[in-house]
Amino acid sequence: MQFTAQIIASHLGGEVVGPADVTVSNFAKIDDAGPGTITFLANPKYTHFIYTTKASVVLVKRDFVPEHPVSATLIKVDDPYGCLAALLSLAAQAIQPRPIGIEQPCHIAEGVEIADDCYIGAFAYIGDGAKIGKGVKIYPQAYVGPGVTIGDGTTVYAGAKIYYNCRIGQRCIIHSGAVIGADGFGFAPDAQGVYHKIEQLGIVEIEDDVEIGANTTIDRSVMETTRIERGVKLDNLIQIAHNCVVGHDTVMAAQAGVAGSSRVGAHCMVGGQVGIAGHITVGDGTEIGAQSGLPKSVEPKSRIMGSPAVPFGEYARTLAAFKQLPDVLRRLDKLENNTTKS
Repeated sequence: MQFTAQIIASHLGGEVVGPADVTVSNFAKIDDAGPGTITFLANPKYTHFIYTTKASVVLVKRDFVPEHPVSATLIKVDDPYGCLAALLSLAAQAIQPRPIGIEQPCHIAEGVEIADDCYIGAFAYIGDGAKIGKGVKIYPQAYVGPGVTIGDGTTVYAGAKIYYNCRIGQRCIIHSGAVIGADGFGFAPDAQGVYHKIEQLGIVEIEDDVEIGANTTIDRSVMETTRIERGVKLDNLIQIAHNCVVGHDTVMAAQAGVAGSSRVGAHCMVGGQVGIAGHITVGDGTEIGAQSGLPKSVEPKSRIMGSPAVPFGEYARTLAAFKQLPDVLRRLDKLENNTTKS
């Protein structure tokens, strides 16, 4: 499929600078692009690539003014990255398979409600009393336990597991290997130090428009609900423990972990390998740098990093001082030697 720069600009509400009839049929990064591709420039540190890129079309901000000649056709838009995401979404709808129907063999228990236009792949398992919404896609070898509800338009990829009674909203994406509703990590020691299981009787509720990465696990609560609110995006290999709440429109990068009964606020950004202790609250709009550790609650709109996490500015000063530590130690050793000799 090929589209001209003019057609793309019309769809995005953009302004064409350069030949409007140039065509593209694929996407590429600005530094690796070739003829017939479209790319974007959103981060200023990549600006130098626009003068050497071989892409046919580049999405740029409306206020972008090139300092040197540019061979590519430019499409000026308000948000190049957002516009690229919109184009990728359209392309995905055009090229991704759209399976429909029920493949065999699979297991669909009695009392299961399946709405129109669903797809259930071979070797999938749908437990008693499950309710599957309109247009849901459940890929091969997925497990949907008894009493689970899945909202319209949700996709459950191959090998994902949703335990009993959990609730999944509309238009969610659950990637392969994800486990929703496994028991939380709850054990109580007796007088002899032997650990006994605390039964986890709650559920997991995933609200609308949530995406859950491959091999991510979200544990069911002891009582009540572990909740992932609308619009949350979880990367691969994330652990959300029992009784946690992740606020709406929060994003978490891979290998982050949230311990039991903690609440992560709305519109937070959590970097990779961040560890959040149990029974704390992360305020709305907080940004947490990669590999940070949070032992206590933080206020809304905090920007923190390190382990234990501290404000970004303090962390940067600490890091700068740490880099000087070898030289400081050498100077101290020299000073002590001179003092001893004298």
